[in-house]
Amino acid sequence: MSGTLAGPGAAVPLFGHTAERIAPSPQAEAFYLEVLRELLSTGLPFLVAGAYAVSAYTGLTRTTKDFDVFTTAGDFPRILAHFKARGYMIEIEDERWIGKVRKGEHFLDVIFASANGTMPVGEQWFAHARQVDVLGLPVRMLSPTELIWSKVFIQLRHRYDGADVVHVILKQHHQIDWRRLLSYMELHWEVLLMHLLNFRWIYPSERNHIPQWLLAELLDRLKHQLELPPPQMKICRGRMFSRIDYQQAVDQWGFADVGGEGEWRDG
Repeated sequence: MSGTLAGPGAAVPLFGHTAERIAPSPQAEAFYLEVLRELLSTGLPFLVAGAYAVSAYTGLTRTTKDFDVFTTAGDFPRILAHFKARGYMIEIEDERWIGKVRKGEHFLDVIFASANGTMPVGEQWFAHARQVDVLGLPVRMLSPTELIWSKVFIQLRHRYDGADVVHVILKQHHQIDWRRLLSYMELHWEVLLMHLLNFRWIYPSERNHIPQWLLAELLDRLKHQLELPPPQMKICRGRMFSRIDYQQAVDQWGFADVGGEGEWRDG
């Protein structure tokens, strides 16, 4: 599937929706175009994500101060080394999942795992990617399935991507591979259930966008879980959402931290 994502001042259709200019300034947009050309020149696989992908799949527009791409853990150092050799500032923000390429006030986020560092980008991401034009360049973009996966754990006090999940479901439910999404979320199926119930509550007239078999499967799991005793150990998985917001549970309230150490940037 192919389409076009808008350049300066344009508004053109993509996947049946309209994506308008979302860069905060011509200077930022010029930087995004520059780094995309550099990425393409490497020949290394990467996928456009973030605000550009949300805009492409939903038609929602908003300003963004960065540009997100996903790659594999193996190609992550290759991409950063390429930019470093060309004079860009490089930052390893968290070696478990993210690095940055900076030029002045603008930056590119290079991501190879979930924000909590526990779930890496895999081959399926590239196998199911969409071919699109971004700022006039042919690139690959996360599919709606992987875009949802990339956002379900972003739940901080100052950053919550649940609305993005809801709107990707609303506009792209027919393009989501629900079985593949469930396979990604198998260990954390309750988080998927949270987002599906959230969607049903927000858009009750569109409840049928969620496959009945999927909701029945998750509710059946919940039913059987209710028949089991809770874990004997005091556990907090909240730090998979936000390290800061659940720090006190680990430091002062005696809960074991089994949720990872990652933290999403404020952007």
